[in-house]
Amino acid sequence: MIEGFLLGLYTALSVKNMLMVIGGCIIGTFIGMLPGLGPMSIIAIMIPVAISIGDPAAALILLAGVYYGAVFGGSTSSILINAPGVASTVATSFDGYPLTRQGKAGKALTIAAISSFAGGTVGAILLVFFAPALASVALLFHSSEYFALMVVGLSAIAAFAGSGQVTKALLMTIVGLALATVGEGAQFNMPRFTMGIMDLQSGIGFITLAMAMFAIPETLFLVLDPSRSGKAGSKQSEITDLRITKEEAKKITPVIGRQSLQGFLIGVMPGAGATIASFLGYAVERNIASEEERKEFGKGSVKGLAAPESANNAACTGSFVPLLTLGIPGSGTTAILLGALIALNVSPGPRLMQDQPEIFWSVIISMYIGNVVLLILNLPLIPYIAKVLTVPRSFLIPFILFFTLMGAYIGQNNATELLFLVGLGVAATIFRFASFPLAPLLIGFILGPMLEDNFSRATQLYDGVSFIWERPMTAVLLCVAVLLIVLPAMRSRRAAKKQAKG
Repeated sequence: MIEGFLLGLYTALSVKNMLMVIGGCIIGTFIGMLPGLGPMSIIAIMIPVAISIGDPAAALILLAGVYYGAVFGGSTSSILINAPGVASTVATSFDGYPLTRQGKAGKALTIAAISSFAGGTVGAILLVFFAPALASVALLFHSSEYFALMVVGLSAIAAFAGSGQVTKALLMTIVGLALATVGEGAQFNMPRFTMGIMDLQSGIGFITLAMAMFAIPETLFLVLDPSRSGKAGSKQSEITDLRITKEEAKKITPVIGRQSLQGFLIGVMPGAGATIASFLGYAVERNIASEEERKEFGKGSVKGLAAPESANNAACTGSFVPLLTLGIPGSGTTAILLGALIALNVSPGPRLMQDQPEIFWSVIISMYIGNVVLLILNLPLIPYIAKVLTVPRSFLIPFILFFTLMGAYIGQNNATELLFLVGLGVAATIFRFASFPLAPLLIGFILGPMLEDNFSRATQLYDGVSFIWERPMTAVLLCVAVLLIVLPAMRSRRAAKKQAKG
């Protein structure tokens, strides 16, 4: 192992591969900021370039750099303009954008950069020491466990529901699950709820829904409320307060540690990915926070920003475990990377570490180098990136609308998607006026198809729902889901009783 590690270190530190990491991070960061072009799209676009390089190690290092850069770029658009272009950065916008509105965009971007770096670093270290062992654990997860894991993810809605809003959050989750059923189902391969519209057969695009839930209402609010825009001299447009205070550093350090570990373990499980890791990270930190700190979540909590950022980056690293050691893609993005590896005549799996150690280890080492490059590149650039907020309202609104419409169109390559975007955007604005939380809707929509697929596979395998009590790990995960819903409700009731007595 040590010989292979040193060989990988030598390969990763070559001038050519260092340039690949830096180039990949820069390309990924800037393209990742554009809503609609998530890591999957960017990597798919870059595959011909990577294959033309010819060297599998260099090609994979380039694509891994693009992957990391794109995830970080997605966080930037979530924080600055409330337009998450990637599912894994939706949770980042919950507290990142409120911080921007408080005139702390620089601080939010700094926390995101440091949390991402720490999450990626912890992930890379764990990958080096535990990759082979974790791969065998990941194989213990079957459809029933994945179904239970999705239920745990949905139980996170309790974390996004404010005081007295649990019912509204549940309703929005159901709406999200219902929207996820539009199109062809995995079990019957028949169109459902398409109302005869051909363009709905492939379902509603994630980018369309995410833009409709966040970017369109924000644009309308900018029109209706001029004080939200970045007028010169306004609080939001001020780019000050870049540094994290000692008190804030103390607050986020344990969060980063916990969520880096949790995010990595979730990323290791094939199919789970960075999205669930970020939502669960946010939910767990909110649930274990003190009463006073919990009130800050959703209003600009530094903990609420650090948690999903650490978790999604650690999960990105973790998703390479099943890819490199078993040849199983851990997420949609790593599925595309698997295709690139096969095109480069590399067979990922248990033999990769022995047969081509320079590829296995150089990719892992380059992940850490990529995180360092992202931190070095982005920290000095934060004041310049945040300057987007000083753009006057008359320019900012068309800018957001242009990228929103472009993102929705590129996502499905279909003009009808623009009509869906406008319709869903208007509905989301009405929901916001009525104080309905929008995050649970998006969570239901993202997790719905995975929930349905795994549930149908599990019921077919066990000829019913007996897997719930026949598979102990499934039962444990479902109990965790129940606890995640019940505990916050009990805590709220206890707090209400105390308030009534006091």
